[in-house]
Amino acid sequence: MVQPVCWIDDEIRPLDAARIPVRDHGLLYGDGVFEGIRFYHGRPFRLAAHLQRLQDSARAIALPLPRAPDELAGIVLRVVTAFGAPDGYLRLIVTRGDGPLGIDPGPCGTPRLLVMADELNMVTAQQRSRGVSLIIAATRRLSADGLDPRIKSLNYLNSILARLEASRAGADEAILLNREGRLTEGTADNLFLVRNDVLLTPPATEGALAGITRELILSLAAEQGIPAREQPLGPYDLHTAEEAFLTGTGAELIPVREVDGRRLPACPGPVHAACEAAFREVIQRECAVPRPA
Repeated sequence: MVQPVCWIDDEIRPLDAARIPVRDHGLLYGDGVFEGIRFYHGRPFRLAAHLQRLQDSARAIALPLPRAPDELAGIVLRVVTAFGAPDGYLRLIVTRGDGPLGIDPGPCGTPRLLVMADELNMVTAQQRSRGVSLIIAATRRLSADGLDPRIKSLNYLNSILARLEASRAGADEAILLNREGRLTEGTADNLFLVRNDVLLTPPATEGALAGITRELILSLAAEQGIPAREQPLGPYDLHTAEEAFLTGTGAELIPVREVDGRRLPACPGPVHAACEAAFREVIQRECAVPRPA
């Protein structure tokens, strides 16, 4: 059995042996940023893009990274090697570090870095093949003029509340609306839908994360001649979509079966199938060749 591991305090330990002080401001106040990264065939997928987004998130909250990008990349590769299995999921976390009670981050010490490797299965194989059910949550996405969605902070309470709604409704996932009532994203994934044979996704300015997998799917659609664009969308667009799917590092690509009890005409649909095949080809091309020893 594969053992989850964590790089912390300059060494790699079993994940269940990793500890942080209770005064860490990431624990106390959600003061920190993170990235999730898949690795395939022992190679992190789109590592440079993830490290750049981590750096951008940290700069946005005035949090200095404790390691340079090339050092972070080296640590990531060490953790992947220590994990042992060829495929898995990484979580990079940077907290504000230890500090006294009180939200002022000024007295905090050196920012803390953690890099975990584990397995992550957001849905079952059956859900991935037959599609998932969605609801549109009553919980609204935090306004972008209050907390920019491009910041991957440690505070996911907004998404957790929406996910609780989905669980209570017997659905697999929830879609959040912004304060204007337009679609943003799922609780941990971006949303794509197809209407009139055009692939559509809400822009980040509507409250969606600027997802790395999302960006890749838009690029792959263009390469295959699938009309695709970002545009504001409402619940009506999702309810009347020809097909829909979710994307993300953790999610990869997950087809949607129904929304608020309304069955979509196609699941998995032809656009999802084309994007899924192209996505797997990119993974094979970028990650199938083993890293040099």
